[in-house]
Amino acid sequence: MNDLAQLQHLGGPVATLTLNRPEARNALSQDLIAALRSAVARVRETPEVHVLVLSGEGKSFCAGMDLKAVLDDPDAPGRLLHALAELTLELRSLPAITVARVNGAAIGGGCGLACVCDISITHADAKLGYPEVDLGVCPAVVAPWLVQRIGPGRARRVLLTGGLMTGAQAHALGMVDHLSQDMASMGPLCDSVVERLAAGGPRALRATKALLNDLETPGVSREVLARAAELSASIVRTPEARESLRAKLGR
Repeated sequence: MNDLAQLQHLGGPVATLTLNRPEARNALSQDLIAALRSAVARVRETPEVHVLVLSGEGKSFCAGMDLKAVLDDPDAPGRLLHALAELTLELRSLPAITVARVNGAAIGGGCGLACVCDISITHADAKLGYPEVDLGVCPAVVAPWLVQRIGPGRARRVLLTGGLMTGAQAHALGMVDHLSQDMASMGPLCDSVVERLAAGGPRALRATKALLNDLETPGVSREVLARAAELSASIVRTPEARESLRAKLGR
């Protein structure tokens, strides 16, 4: 399981956590989410780390929910979505500053992970977005985090319209904080941002992040996310959604 989420820390203030299902475009399976949560817990127990970079192996950051698993197991939607909700809370409350290095497509839950992170970076041609409504699915778990990041009006437009957008469009909306013109220049940009963060005082960074979390009004609570996960799971279980997902997978 741990191979699905590779945590690299060579000493010093920076660690990297990589989603490692490139053959599935890093889609969020139950095992991948469990591995990510385990890695985040290890970072929490390592005070030396005060910057965590989240990225994806291969050409995608994260393709969102593992649709095949959802169709194969009727109980999978509830388990997966509740686990994803807990992962988002754990990332948000992590004392270390989290940086999403969105190296490729960030879809649905994958885009949600990018929005949960304190700072997000991508390139102009990356594909991001929330196409859940196009698939007959409700993006309930990611919705609170998108509202926190870009505000309720813009979030309403993004989630109800569905579809995907470019990295440049996501940056213009405020979903992404830093934008490089292409993939080649994204690495140096990310390194520069991470180095700047790593140069800050660890106690000051942690205290400031904790304060900012407290100042979020209203904050995203575990109760809200639990209701969101159950709502989303109930929609995924409907014949309409399952038919749409089967068509998406060609089954």
